[in-house]
Amino acid sequence: MSAIKVNFKNSQGQQLSARLEKPANAHPKAFAIFAHCFTCNKNLTAIANISRALTQTGFAVLRFDFTGLGESEGDFANTNFSSNIEDLQAAADFLQEEYEAPKLLIGHSLGGAAVLIASLRISSVEAIVTIGAPSDPEHVMRLFTEDLGAIEREGKAEVNISGRSFMIKKQLIDDLKQADENHDFHKIKKPLLIMHSPFDQVVDIENAAIIYRQALHPKSFVSLDQADHLLSHKEDSLYAGNIIASWVSRYIKMHEPSHLTTDKQVVTRTQETFTTEVMTDEHALIADEPLDVGGNDLGPSPYELLSASLGACTGMTLRMYADRKKWPLKEVRVHLQHQKIHANDCETCEEGSQKIDKIERVIEIEGDLSIEQKERLLEIANKCPVHNTFNNPVEIMTKLRES
Repeated sequence: MSAIKVNFKNSQGQQLSARLEKPANAHPKAFAIFAHCFTCNKNLTAIANISRALTQTGFAVLRFDFTGLGESEGDFANTNFSSNIEDLQAAADFLQEEYEAPKLLIGHSLGGAAVLIASLRISSVEAIVTIGAPSDPEHVMRLFTEDLGAIEREGKAEVNISGRSFMIKKQLIDDLKQADENHDFHKIKKPLLIMHSPFDQVVDIENAAIIYRQALHPKSFVSLDQADHLLSHKEDSLYAGNIIASWVSRYIKMHEPSHLTTDKQVVTRTQETFTTEVMTDEHALIADEPLDVGGNDLGPSPYELLSASLGACTGMTLRMYADRKKWPLKEVRVHLQHQKIHANDCETCEEGSQKIDKIERVIEIEGDLSIEQKERLLEIANKCPVHNTFNNPVEIMTKLRES
C-alpha cells in the first residue's frame, strides 16, 4: 500500500498526525477512516494489517492519532470522548476537501463506540465496522476503576493503562457518562459489521451482543475466535482485514476500477519491509519473503511467483491445445521447484561460484487420454510462452523514474 503522511486540524485548530494509505495504483475506489483504541496510536501493527487488506481491494485508508496521542498536537489530559468524535468529523472533512468523502468507518475498541456515534454526523458513510467495541462509552472507565475515587476528589489523577501513564481528568469521566446516556444504536441506519473475540479480556463479548440486538438490519457478526483485544497476533488482524474487505464489497458503492498510473503492464510497491504490493490493470496481490529471512510471509516470494507463472502458463497452454483438439482433458496440475545449481559446463567453473537457475516441472494430467495424446501434451508444455521466454535471451532495461 502507498502510505503518505498527512496532517489536518481538529476543531481546536491543533494539528493531528495521520497516514493515508492508497492502493498500489494510487487510484482509490473509495475512502475509509480507521479509529483506533483508547490510548493507542495509528502505528499499531494490527491496524496496518487491516488497512493493507482494504487497500488490496481498492480502498484508501486514513488512520490518525487522536488529539494528544502519538504525533498529534494537544494535551491528552484535556481531551474527552466527545473530542474523539469531533476528531473523526475533522478527518472526514479533511478527506472530503482534499480527496473524497469517506464511505467506510472502522473503529477498534473505544474507537468502535466513537464511529457508531460519528456515523450519524458523517452523511457520506455507507457502512460501519466495529472491532472489540464496548456497547457503552463509559466502559473505558473500567480500565482505571481503582483511580476513580482520586479523580473524583482531586479532579484528576495519573493512571496506568497497558504499562503507560496517562493523566485522566474528571471531565473525561463526566463526558463518558453523558455519552453513555445519549447513544442510541437504533438511530444507525447503515450496514454494520460487529467483530469481537470471546477471549477478549478487556471488553467482554457481551458488549457485541448488546450492540447486535439493538442495531437495525443489515447487521453482521463475526467471531474473532482466540484473538486478544489488541489483535496482537498477526493471523488475527489479517483475518479481520480480509473479512472486512469481503463484507464491505456488498454495501459500498465503489468507483469503476482505474487504470494504472503507468504505461507498463505491472506496478509493484515496496516500502519499509519486504512486503510488496503487486498490481496489474485489474488485479492485485502481495509478494513477500519468509519469516526466517526477515519478511512477513504475507505472500509468495519472487521466485515462487516466477515458478507460478511457468506453471500457470503451462496449464493454460495445455487447456487451450486440448480444447482445440477436442480431447477429454479434465485437469492439469503442475508441480514446480526452483533452485540454483552449479553449472556443469562453463568457462568459470574452476572459480566455484558460477550457478545457473534450474526449474523442475512435473505435470499431472487427468482425463481419458491415450498414451500418444499425453506424450503430445508433454511436447506442447515445452512450447508455452513463458517457457519460451525462459529459454530465450532476456534483456532487462532499467532506468530511474521521477515520482
